[in-house]
Amino acid sequence: MPSNARLTDALPSGLTALPPLREVIARHGLTAKKAFGQNFLFDSNLLDKLARVPGPLSGARVYEVGPGPGGLTRALLRAGADVTAVEMDKRCLPALAELGDAAAGRLTLIEGDAMRIDEPAVLGAPAHIVANLPYNVGTALLVRWLTADPWPPWWLSLSLMFQKEVAERIIAAPDSDAYGRLSVLAQWRSRPRIALSLPPRAFIPPPKVDSAVVHIVPTQAPEGVPVKAVERVTAAAFGQRRKMLRASLKALSGGLEALSASGIDGARRAETLTVDEFVALARCWSKLS
Repeated sequence: MPSNARLTDALPSGLTALPPLREVIARHGLTAKKAFGQNFLFDSNLLDKLARVPGPLSGARVYEVGPGPGGLTRALLRAGADVTAVEMDKRCLPALAELGDAAAGRLTLIEGDAMRIDEPAVLGAPAHIVANLPYNVGTALLVRWLTADPWPPWWLSLSLMFQKEVAERIIAAPDSDAYGRLSVLAQWRSRPRIALSLPPRAFIPPPKVDSAVVHIVPTQAPEGVPVKAVERVTAAAFGQRRKMLRASLKALSGGLEALSASGIDGARRAETLTVDEFVALARCWSKLS
């Protein structure tokens, strides 16, 4: 991997001459807005750590959601990435446009709602997703990316910041309080881990909870298990997680038949099933339905 000095030498001169992020935010009168789920991260050392989570990014394509004033965007550009960033907060666009001018063609800015973006069409090639996700849409975006079809997905890896409680749900093991539908969706054909933890004081304004960066790498998908089958079975099982499976799966057409065919004891509860058992249950349900 290139040394920091060599990376700095390779940066466009406009990037090395950028004013401090706090100065840019003050000049444009930007404040984190609760309606957009924003919490700004200023610490360049932490931002550089986040940009290193996916691995070397020199020459890589990166997709960023909710760049805000562009703190993480700067770190990704410093790491050598070509960045496509989607932002719906119009207040941030002038500051991001200035960053785009300084990046000499390595930043593409899209104004819009990330939930409505056709990412493969926009990016044109596989990309790493790196983002300090807005808290109000973070889980919805993650589920969308985890349930991409076909598989392997269009993304190479996910490096995403969440509330720590959400991050712990993503990596949770069976028989734990945090284990649930999100755990299964994240683990049945990808490998998640918590790569970085951040205290509230790292942000402005400080959130009321700790945050964590989750790194997710796609793995081989189990055969004969459609995405919709996993989604439907886990939704039914965890929709009434305190009930036994033979009760919670009644609402799913063919659910009890699939339970019997899979050989899983109907007296068990959803949180006791391993990811492999959920995959087996979803495979049986898919065949029966």
